[in-house]
Amino acid sequence: MPRYLLIVFFAFSSFAIHPEKTSPTVASHRPQEEYFAKERGRVIRLAEEYEDEKPITVTAESSPRSAGGVHDFYSEGDYWWPDPDNPEGPYIQRDGLTNPDNFTAHREAMIRFSQISGALASAYLVSRDDKYVEALAPHLKAWFIDESTKMNPHLLYGQAIKGKVTGRGIGLIDTIQLMEVAKAIQAVEGSGVISPAEIQQMKGWFAEYLTWMTTHPYGIAERDHGNNHSVCWAMQAAVFAQLVGNQKVLDYCREMYKTVLLPDQMEADGSFPLELKRTKPYGYSLFTLDAMATLCQVYAGSSESLFDYETPDGKSLASGISFLYPYVADKDSWPYQKDVMYWEEWPVRHSFLLFGSLAYDQENYLQLWNTLDADFDTPEVVRNMPVRFPLLWVGRE
Repeated sequence: MPRYLLIVFFAFSSFAIHPEKTSPTVASHRPQEEYFAKERGRVIRLAEEYEDEKPITVTAESSPRSAGGVHDFYSEGDYWWPDPDNPEGPYIQRDGLTNPDNFTAHREAMIRFSQISGALASAYLVSRDDKYVEALAPHLKAWFIDESTKMNPHLLYGQAIKGKVTGRGIGLIDTIQLMEVAKAIQAVEGSGVISPAEIQQMKGWFAEYLTWMTTHPYGIAERDHGNNHSVCWAMQAAVFAQLVGNQKVLDYCREMYKTVLLPDQMEADGSFPLELKRTKPYGYSLFTLDAMATLCQVYAGSSESLFDYETPDGKSLASGISFLYPYVADKDSWPYQKDVMYWEEWPVRHSFLLFGSLAYDQENYLQLWNTLDADFDTPEVVRNMPVRFPLLWVGRE
């Protein structure tokens, strides 16, 4: 695949130091110039909104149902509810139906952190104004350095179920929200506003978390879970490994995509049968394809682009996008069951359309992507869209 030069009307200089070169493949067409001009305005606007926000970490709120301490992230299984026949007993499952009484404060704090990080770091990239890094620094330090407010680098108490388990491997999916935090650190580390020692402490936190998620039984269970959970494990492991320079994990995730994720989860027509069986097949299909495309974007421009990879029986990211694209362009043509919740809220500005347009030089993907909502605010949609600030992902070195 040829490598293209991203041409925009504003300066967009190098911002990341990677263990392997990962310049994205980008076509130079006017619609892209128009998009990046539009995105520049968006991130500046959001950064101005977030500039005076104070840090909120996991220590701000706690749940009496958590088995962890004040520094431990805690969340509860979304689809687990009180048993009407035994209200004080263990929760029971109602797949696809979110319990509104679950503890969500830590998840909300992490999403907020991700949004603030993404906006401020993106604004710095397009303006080179240190004020955005100065506004971001307290948040990064609060989550990763300050002993009184930092989060412990594990997810022992994620997706707990009352009366059943204090935490589960699938809880790791909650930390996809930290991917754009990792990208933000890469974006601002050369500014000089945050000291090299503090940058190393932040990277040290991610290195510890990466070790935990690749060695702890919960991490291994999530890796081997199947469906979107395995994809999200590889996606975030690759992003965190890129930040901290862990080439072993980067190589592992690349091979996992080629030998496990793509062959086991995609059908020959590009669909995801494990997601189509769910009660929210449309949303989960979009989510899984976004995650696969984002994983591929980590390696874009490297010596072995995953965008180009095709299994012996013809499965590829390109076929996945070809399958879903018509149903994003015209949701009413979706031939499968409608989602039991949030059917009306999808689609939004999905990353697979952007990354696919750049990798395959498909202008129609970019045009569709650019018409979709970039500032969605439904909590369920927000938490299932971890790529909200594309300038952190698409640049040139």
